[in-house]
Amino acid sequence: MLRVVVRCLVCLLVAVVAVSSCERATAEVPPTSELSPIFSGTDLSGWHTKEPQYWTVANGVLTGLNDEEKKGSMLYTDASYGDVIFECEVRFSGEIDSGVMMRKPEVQVQIGVSRSLKRDMTCSFYVGGYPEEAQAKRAGELLKEGDWNRLRVQAKGNTFTVWLNGEQVSSYTNDKYAEAGPIGLQIHGGLVMKVEYRDIRAMELN
Repeated sequence: MLRVVVRCLVCLLVAVVAVSSCERATAEVPPTSELSPIFSGTDLSGWHTKEPQYWTVANGVLTGLNDEEKKGSMLYTDASYGDVIFECEVRFSGEIDSGVMMRKPEVQVQIGVSRSLKRDMTCSFYVGGYPEEAQAKRAGELLKEGDWNRLRVQAKGNTFTVWLNGEQVSSYTNDKYAEAGPIGLQIHGGLVMKVEYRDIRAMELN
């Protein structure tokens, strides 16, 4: 009888610890609904670029479209962010080279094919190169080409983490990228390409 009681108490303790751990994990990763929209879906208010001809907004979708001159462009938020969670949906097909920029100096989360490596490095970190430990080697399994993909990037202290369609795919730690900076979206020069973004959100972290 005593053994049965002990076993029950152990099972109960394990269950409590599991629930507690789950609650902590959930609290550490806020749901999308807690992030505030930073893109109106109707215009580029709150954002700026030197090449507005490459960026258009229609039906809630932000489209970056490089032309035959292949010059490329950057689109930045007016606001600067330090510790932050950035989230959006992104859609593309074929060969593109885009990315999400954060902090100063800039750290980039790659979207599409790297110009230097000539292969898809989506969700890997580019910092003048692609450090082995910062590569998203499972991203290809989760990426839905030609469909909408949910991308989340968290910058917290010296650590940067990326989720693709709800799964963590890469992480990078470096003290260099410490200053607050605008969030940027890229159209890389050198190729004709089209990338689309929607439901762009962010939440500053305390």
